[in-house]
Amino acid sequence: MATRSWRTPVVILTCATLILLLSFGARQTYGLYLAPISKTQGWEIGVFSFAMALQTLIWGLSQPFWGNIADRFGAGRVVSAGLLLYAAGLWMMSESVTPLGITLSTGLVTGLGMSATSFPIILAVVGRSVSEERRSMFLGIASAGGSSGMVIVVPFAQYFISDAGYTLALVVLAVLMITIVPLTAAIAGKPQTPDGPNAIKQNTGEAIREALGHKGYVLLVTAFFVCGFQTMFIGGHLPNYLDKSGIDAETAAWALASIGLFNIFGCFVWGALGGKFSKKLMLAILYIIRSLTMIVFVMLPVTDTSALVFAAFTGLMFLGTVPLTSGLVAQIFGTQYMAMLYGFAFTSHQVGSFLGIWIGGVVFDLTGSYDVMWWSAIILGFVAAIMHWPIDEKPVVRTAASPAPS
Repeated sequence: MATRSWRTPVVILTCATLILLLSFGARQTYGLYLAPISKTQGWEIGVFSFAMALQTLIWGLSQPFWGNIADRFGAGRVVSAGLLLYAAGLWMMSESVTPLGITLSTGLVTGLGMSATSFPIILAVVGRSVSEERRSMFLGIASAGGSSGMVIVVPFAQYFISDAGYTLALVVLAVLMITIVPLTAAIAGKPQTPDGPNAIKQNTGEAIREALGHKGYVLLVTAFFVCGFQTMFIGGHLPNYLDKSGIDAETAAWALASIGLFNIFGCFVWGALGGKFSKKLMLAILYIIRSLTMIVFVMLPVTDTSALVFAAFTGLMFLGTVPLTSGLVAQIFGTQYMAMLYGFAFTSHQVGSFLGIWIGGVVFDLTGSYDVMWWSAIILGFVAAIMHWPIDEKPVVRTAASPAPS
């Protein structure tokens, strides 16, 4: 249609990447508020920590719901609603003076807003805009946009926190979420009827039954739990681990920044590799390298150099699973319900994230060490690699007589 001619794949990719950069980047600032909010309100650290952990769960559990709406009615409306919810939650956070208030604003409202603006929704639109040959690369570029937010938005928020306090910083981010709503015009519109080997249009129930009956999909979803467990344990507890190992706070901050910086390149690299080679093979290799990197790190003495090198290697693999996993979902089932089906995988990822953050703190409180967590993350990485080997990557071929297995 002429009215949609301006929505070229490049335009869609550009706007989608900017949305992810700013929305996901804002999420990465939450750790900056832990100390100032807790100190100002006179709360224990656990109050805001629980709100952030709850946010992770809400984000993950609501993801398939938002994904299904986007797949049926279009991502533009979902992302617009999500940005407004996100803005409302950030404003509520700035005004919260009770544990209940910070839990509802941070855990519930922004959790729902993040879910409606995150990777499964955005990547589904990007994936539909291009052919299978270009899809993995485009998904890698968009994923890198989310990673860029860690490098760009975090210093931006820290400037306002240092200059005027956390309240203004949260309000500024809320306004920023509202200002990017017009970008959703590029990803608006109801998804088109699928073509190719996945051409038979399905309803939601048929799509879910088909996916749950596919052994490879179940393995993919289960293995994605490991990614969340590993990355959020490292992201949430690496600074404390370095502190207990005698590394100064400045080096720890540079280590986190390095993860974000190298993550940008990692998303490009793994996205490109996924377009040329087997995606399940690339995922298996990624998990193996990630576990080997952790083994080397925990077996050697912790120094400033080793911390920064570990952060760089970790960053190269941090979100490299995103374009590969989302691309594999689209490759097997097509793009009609990509947001919902990848949303279920993302739910698994977020459950792993919640446990990685929470259990990491519990284990450290009980033992005074992260050894159990490091080796658990290492072993799970090898398990995840093994789980990808039997996945059947071939597209599901449907017929009009049997659109989905019963």
